[in-house]
Amino acid sequence: MSTLVTSAPAPATDPPRGGRRGTGRRDGRIGWLFLTPTLLVLGLFMVLPIVMALWVSVSDWTGNGSPFSSRVHFVGGDNYAALLAEPGLTRQNFATSVRNNGYFVLFVVPLQTALALFLAITLHRKKLRGRQFFRTAFYFPTVTSSVAISVVFLFLFSSTGTVNAALKLFGVDGPSWFADPRGIFHLALGDPAPPGALTGHGFLGLSWWDWFSGPSVAMCSIIVLVVWTTTGGFMLMFYAALQNLSSDVDEAALIDGANAWQRFWRVTLPQLRPTLFLVLTLGLIGTWQVFDQVYVLSRGNPANTTLTPAYLSYSTSFIGKQWGQGAAIAFLLFVVIVVFTLVQRWALRERGNRR
Repeated sequence: MSTLVTSAPAPATDPPRGGRRGTGRRDGRIGWLFLTPTLLVLGLFMVLPIVMALWVSVSDWTGNGSPFSSRVHFVGGDNYAALLAEPGLTRQNFATSVRNNGYFVLFVVPLQTALALFLAITLHRKKLRGRQFFRTAFYFPTVTSSVAISVVFLFLFSSTGTVNAALKLFGVDGPSWFADPRGIFHLALGDPAPPGALTGHGFLGLSWWDWFSGPSVAMCSIIVLVVWTTTGGFMLMFYAALQNLSSDVDEAALIDGANAWQRFWRVTLPQLRPTLFLVLTLGLIGTWQVFDQVYVLSRGNPANTTLTPAYLSYSTSFIGKQWGQGAAIAFLLFVVIVVFTLVQRWALRERGNRR
């Protein structure tokens, strides 16, 4: 009786470690080779200008020649001190611009977020007819040039424009109304005499009475313009998020007896938290950087009530030829944006944890 002997298959052998390491190094070099053009472009057009602007903000560069020449000297924090610490018109203008932009953010971000969410929910309804038309109509102002829309608003709010003509029907003198430098809160109170406790130096050389004045009527018109032009883009973000939500949870809540508001507040909105954070973050960054509407419509007028840090940085640098202070304003604006973004992220995260 013969015995059939079968040989076991030879075990697979790992490739030499040296070969594996060599392959990894070669792949790494190839990856860096593909990244090199992007890194060069980012370094040339982003990192280098930021470094140059940072140096200008701590130097006495006059705008002539290279900012790295031997004629340019390091002045430390003098440009920042003129904006934050030293009494004078420079600090007062910077404080005024921060106040104006703060009210701009306070009004625009909630309005555009709430309106975008409302329009997205409206378009998401299955019974709505002409959904494609309304989606395009709502989104159209977002893709239109902001300068072109600002010019249209400039004609609408001019002394002989449609808005002032409509106001005359109600007995309101439009041109003087929009040229009024007082804030809407002071106008609503009948412009009373400021209390003595609020007439001191306040913050950054601006009295608390001025800080609490509210936006001017001219700034309110810019607020309406920006809300109208930005809502469509954020509406599409909410609409896309709603399209990806499962209807099972909403149907379960409906079976349990929840009404429409309860289903929205307890079911839909928590699922939209990532999109809500994105919309709020983009809105916050965009509103603190508002420039083109102010440049076209008012250039800070009347009486600096539409002045913003972005426009103040431009006018200080290109008109006043104070390049160091202009760059310092830009970096202070960057710090403000980062701080508000971190605070917003912390607030939304804490709410999510408490839920």
